Amino acid sequence: MIDAEPFSVTAKEVEQALEFLADSKRKAQTSRFFKTQQGQYGEGDIFIGVSVPDQRKIAQALYQRLPLKQLSVLLSSPIHEMRSCALFILVRKYEKAKGPDERKELVTFYQDHFKFVDNWDLVDSSCYKILGRYCYETKSNELLVDLAKSDKLWLNRIAIVATMYHLKKDEFELTEQITLMNLHHSHDLIQKANGWLLRELGKRDENRLLAYLTKHARTMPRTSLRYAIERLDPELRSTFLKLN
Repeated sequence: MIDAEPFSVTAKEVEQALEFLADSKRKAQTSRFFKTQQGQYGEGDIFIGVSVPDQRKIAQALYQRLPLKQLSVLLSSPIHEMRSCALFILVRKYEKAKGPDERKELVTFYQDHFKFVDNWDLVDSSCYKILGRYCYETKSNELLVDLAKSDKLWLNRIAIVATMYHLKKDEFELTEQITLMNLHHSHDLIQKANGWLLRELGKRDENRLLAYLTKHARTMPRTSLRYAIERLDPELRSTFLKLN
């Protein structure tokens, strides 16, 4: 069992460490940046102003000593930085897992807590390092395809961003498949994610990206297209923008 770590710490102790590092000026800045006002995608999210580097330092120091039961408490916090730090801890646990059974347990834990992975930074910092890697290594890509079919925004984003792990291994088909499943998604956070992953695909195989865009540039959202073509030469960018 993963939870058999000696000298464990509690979620409360991690929360206290984060609260000690909180900064009121950063709190105001991050609250605006992550769109927490009424009607925005991050409505109601609470920030206390802890930097990502500080969160990572805490995660690195404590990941071995925080049992999953306590990690669950931390991940269910209404405070954004608590959830973020919890995910950094989970990623670190997954990277250091000793075998397939332990990795499977951590993936199940991640899936059971999807409802708390509810902003783009929380998705992007965790999904490809945990679920994407797991799906690649166990050939379980249908897990990501199922998430792409969901009617929930953050699950759709998990599905596409998780394929980053596949791209890093020079496997492109899944990224193409999942971008197409939500190519005309109405939310710009999915449009941006699609374009971002297509751009990453193009870094590794530009001809493949060009073939994809030749088929779909006319109808894909302009936001996705702009992200996807960002690294192409100006003449090609102009051509695809005119098609769109």
